[in-house]
Amino acid sequence: MPVRKLKAFLDQEKIKYVNIIHSTAYTAQEVAASAHITGREMAKTIIVELDGQMAMAVLPANRKIVLQDLREVTGSDQVKFASEEGFQKAFPDCETGAMPPFGNLYGMDVYVAESLTGNEDIAFNAGSHTEVFKMAYKDFERLVQPKVVSFTT
Repeated sequence: MPVRKLKAFLDQEKIKYVNIIHSTAYTAQEVAASAHITGREMAKTIIVELDGQMAMAVLPANRKIVLQDLREVTGSDQVKFASEEGFQKAFPDCETGAMPPFGNLYGMDVYVAESLTGNEDIAFNAGSHTEVFKMAYKDFERLVQPKVVSFTT
């Protein structure tokens, strides 16, 4: 079941999106394959801590995050992956690891990899390991207003 908060937000904003149901998958690349979406279009959300504050790093499924680059572009002294125990409470309506990249709904800053911004569409987990939402990247950008930076390989 998709995150109700996200679905209500997109519906309220009159955003056109597609809800894709797929077989259970846990990694972003598995989700992309299961949902028949390219790894370039499938966005994975990684929760990081920037100087102790949780934030979302959103990047294509076929890329890897470089924490040193994220530290440099954010001006943070310390950047690390948040622990699951640390962020589970922040996403009570999501399965662990299936958080949608809408930090604005969870009080978090969102950093989007430059490599994702060239896509016409973006797909992402909708709060579960069996559902994906796909929508226009420009709508995502307008709603979330992420900071676009370079932090992937």
